[in-house]
Amino acid sequence: MSTLTAERPTAELTTRPKAPKRRLRGESKLHPLVWVFVVAVMAFSLIPFYWLVNTSLKKGASLSQGELFPSQPTLENYLVVFQNPEFLLALRNSVIIAVVTTTVALVFASFAAYALARLKMRRKAMILTLILSVTTFPAIAIAAPMFSIWREIGLYDTLLGLIIPKLTFALPLAIYTLTSFFKEIPRELEESAYMDGATPFVAFRKVILPLAVPGLATTAILVFISVWNEFLLAVTLTTSPEARPVPVAIAFFSGTSEFDQPLGTISAASVIITVPLVILVLVCQKRIVSGMTAGAVKG
Repeated sequence: MSTLTAERPTAELTTRPKAPKRRLRGESKLHPLVWVFVVAVMAFSLIPFYWLVNTSLKKGASLSQGELFPSQPTLENYLVVFQNPEFLLALRNSVIIAVVTTTVALVFASFAAYALARLKMRRKAMILTLILSVTTFPAIAIAAPMFSIWREIGLYDTLLGLIIPKLTFALPLAIYTLTSFFKEIPRELEESAYMDGATPFVAFRKVILPLAVPGLATTAILVFISVWNEFLLAVTLTTSPEARPVPVAIAFFSGTSEFDQPLGTISAASVIITVPLVILVLVCQKRIVSGMTAGAVKG
C-alpha cells in the first residue's frame, strides 16, 4: 500500500497537463493590417529618397528616363559637386550656423528649463505653452520685416544674421524638451548637495547637468536637424555665396551650359547633405523618441 500511495502523486504530476505560458508584456501579436500600414509608411518615406539616389547616379539623356535602376550608373555628379567651391563654402556655412545655434540654444535653454522645472511660479503651464507656440509661428510672417531690419542694421547676408533668427525658433524647442528632462531628476539630489554646502549654481552644474546629459544630447540632435534643414529664412536673408547655407546653395545650382540639366548634381548634393542626418537619426533614434515623450506620463 505504501508503494502505491507513494507512486500515485508522481503519476498525477506526470499526466497533469501543462499550464499555458503567460505571454509577456510587449509580445502581443500585431494585426496584419498594422504591418500593412507600417510597410506603406516605410515605402512612402523611402521611395522618394531612393529616387533621389537613383537620379544622382544618372548623367545626360538618362536623367529624363524614368528607369527604376540606372542603366549606366556613374559617380560623376558627386565628383562635380565636391569640386564646386560654392558648395564646399555653403557646407562650411551650414556647419557653422548649425553648431553655433545648437550650442547657444543649449546653454540658454538649460538655465530657462531648469528654472521652469524647479521654481514654484504661477501659470507655469501657460508659460511653457507660450514658449512652445513660438515654434509653430510661420517663418514667412517675419521674413519680410526681418529682411528690412537686417538691411538697415548691417546683418543682411551675414552668418550672424542667420544665426539670430534660427535661434529664435530653436530656443523654444530646446526649452520645452529640457524642461521635461529636468522634471524627472529627483529633487533630493539637489537638497543633499545644498546640505554639503553647494550653491544653487554649483548643484546645477555638478549634479543636475551630468544627469541630464541624455536630455541635452536629444535636444542637441533635434535642434541641429531643424536648423540644418531650414530654407525660408536662409534664402530670404542671404544673397551671396559667402553666407548661403547648403540648402540655398543647392537651389542655385546650374548646369555646365544652358542646355545642361543640373538635376543630377542637385540630386547628388541633396544626398550628400541628407545621408549624415539619416545616419544621425538611426543611431540616436532611441534618444530622440525618449526626448519627444519625456514627461508625457509624469507631467
